[in-house]
Amino acid sequence: MLHFYIFIPFLAALVIGLAANKVKRIHTGWLVLPVPALLFILFCTKLHPLAEGKAVKSIANWIPSLDIQLSFYLDGLSMLFSLLITGIGSLVVLYSIYYLSRKEQLTHFYVYLLLFMGSMLGVVLSDNVFVLYTFWEFTSITSFLLIGFWFYRERSAYGAQKSMLVTVFGGLSMLGALILLSITAETNSIRMMIANRSDIINSDLFIPIMILLLLGAFTKSAQFPFHSWLPDAMEAPTPVSAYLHSATMVKAGLYLVARFSLIFNGSNLFFIIVSGIGLITLCLGSFMASRQTDLKGILAYSTISQLGMIMSMLGFGTGPAILAAIFHIFNHATFKGSLFMVTGIVDHETGTRDIRKLGGIYTLMPISGTLALIGAFSMAGVPLPIFNGFLSKEMFLDSSLKLGQTTGIAETFAEWIPVIAVVGSIFTFVYSMYLVFGIFFGKQNVEKLEKKPHEAPFGMLISPIILGILVVLIGLLPNLVNEPILAPAAAAVTGDLPHIHLAFWHGFFNPALYMSLIIVVIGALLVFTLRKWQPIYKWIPGKLSTDHLYQKMIYGLLKYSKTSTDFYMTGSLRLYLSIILLFMVAATSVFMYLTDGFVISFNDLAPVTWPEVLVGIVMAAAAFATIFMTQRIAAIIVIGVVGYGLSLLFVFFRAPDLALTQLIVETITVALFLLCFSHLPALKKSDKKPAEKLVDIIIAASAGALLTIVAISAHSSKSFHSIADYFIDKSYKLGGGHNIVNVILVDIRGLDTLFEITVLGLAALGIYAMIKYRDKGDMNQ
Repeated sequence: MLHFYIFIPFLAALVIGLAANKVKRIHTGWLVLPVPALLFILFCTKLHPLAEGKAVKSIANWIPSLDIQLSFYLDGLSMLFSLLITGIGSLVVLYSIYYLSRKEQLTHFYVYLLLFMGSMLGVVLSDNVFVLYTFWEFTSITSFLLIGFWFYRERSAYGAQKSMLVTVFGGLSMLGALILLSITAETNSIRMMIANRSDIINSDLFIPIMILLLLGAFTKSAQFPFHSWLPDAMEAPTPVSAYLHSATMVKAGLYLVARFSLIFNGSNLFFIIVSGIGLITLCLGSFMASRQTDLKGILAYSTISQLGMIMSMLGFGTGPAILAAIFHIFNHATFKGSLFMVTGIVDHETGTRDIRKLGGIYTLMPISGTLALIGAFSMAGVPLPIFNGFLSKEMFLDSSLKLGQTTGIAETFAEWIPVIAVVGSIFTFVYSMYLVFGIFFGKQNVEKLEKKPHEAPFGMLISPIILGILVVLIGLLPNLVNEPILAPAAAAVTGDLPHIHLAFWHGFFNPALYMSLIIVVIGALLVFTLRKWQPIYKWIPGKLSTDHLYQKMIYGLLKYSKTSTDFYMTGSLRLYLSIILLFMVAATSVFMYLTDGFVISFNDLAPVTWPEVLVGIVMAAAAFATIFMTQRIAAIIVIGVVGYGLSLLFVFFRAPDLALTQLIVETITVALFLLCFSHLPALKKSDKKPAEKLVDIIIAASAGALLTIVAISAHSSKSFHSIADYFIDKSYKLGGGHNIVNVILVDIRGLDTLFEITVLGLAALGIYAMIKYRDKGDMNQ
């Protein structure tokens, strides 16, 4: 059943790609909308079984020899993310119908979106680590396509490339961790790894596994110092930002940490890295958000800070902290998704995202303004019972205070972590107020705008209204989602079902409430004095910003690559061939020396007769004679003697099929050479200097001598048992043929042979196309 859920988006992408252009009367989004909506309903039907502790499983063999199965597992954690992926996905598709013009490449957009949706479902539902990695990289590829959807814009292409480089680097690191995990736990199943976590914890590879896995999570979830890709990804269309960067892609790293928490939680290093990086990301993201002038830039850094807060709670590892993290993952998707959509509406209806040009448009866009107020106040954690963000933020503050009751390294930092949490939350309040009041209140600057502001069409408002209602509803009645969604998700992370009743009011003697009041008071002071302290951004972070370091590294790498490439890419074929041969000689010689490969043995050799010696002498003479030929045709004919001589040797050694193959190949090769070289000028006498000729002789002699030694050593040294006996024994049983070579090519290497034929076929088509269009003088077709 879960296989069906995951592959529905992929099948839908195929159908939409083939059929969308044929249905021109309606917006393509209407064809796509039923897909995430249906999936959301299907996942909701599984809430009741999960609440009773009944997980849903689905297994199918994929590569049994490598223990790789398409095994999918739906528990509380994967259910939470599946609901976000499909639920927010439905709202984003609905929003995009009104946001994106039908003049856009809508088919491409929705195909990419569906592929991304299916990939994210694959990530959160996969139980096999290598299947998880496969879908993980699919999300990187499809997000690259979505971020770069407006590929003709330089900033879009840059943002897509940057996100791809950073997340794929993290993905490769994660792959290393998953391979080590598979080796250590002797299984590819995540559930089995968690069940056998003692083997992993006691392994010498525990720390490398943890660090490599966290690299993958940090890059995907934009944690310091890998966060700089997210602001550049804001060049994507707003529906993409609302989907990828509030509810799905950036949450994948959080999912990864949460999923493997049962293995790593309890380690001091895990606490230091995850909580430390999370708190740094929280403070840095919230501090940098107030610097931005682009609305989506503010939301990008606010997302970074919120992700840092959730990551730090996952690092705390306590039951209340995990539940708070799960709750905030849910809440963040609601208020941040709404804010992204409202920002898109403002951009759509005013023609700008520059906050310096906006202000005072609440009276012109009252519905959008109200939605922005709800989303921003919830994000800021304003202590009112109608904002769900306050509840999860207060749980964050409370869990930071209770670290002193734990043991281990967390107790050492227990006094400082609440202070850092308050500092980060203060700037969270600042950028939230900066965003909403900078757009909708204050002095009106309508004359600076490209369009006269007006309220968006109702269809564009439906999605953010639904999210805004969820913000208020969950704020008032948080236990509506606690028992069916949050508690099972937290139980999947901690291993125990938490019994925590969510409520707004916990009495006057509540330190977390006092911390919230401090945040509001200091935050309000900073908002009112924003213009006075904002110049600090001219010096901080300056050249220490990770974006500056990224650009310096990338451009330095490009400069070094160009310099090194210009050194040897001179257009000289002689130089290219010399470099290739010298490298081959040096690398092979060193490897053979280190592995004692220089072995010469004359045992078990077939007898050599005079006809074979004579043919060998003729072949050597023909190869040597090509050096002195002054005409190309003569050189081709003479070198053909070498090939035909080899065919004769195959006959002498009783290999008629190889002899026939060699004859055909040699004949075709000679004919092709004649066709090509007939269009080239005749050979002329070499004008090389004696030193150059000497270098050529040394290189040629070295390459020839090495290949001779390799051939002799390959026969003389037997590092492994010969595979010949296997083929002799199995060729008839498996392939039903007495000709071993044919059975190898057709049956045992069947796929190899098929791909070789495919490559040759493609090459033939390419050659045919070039010849066909050459006569027409049109090579651009």
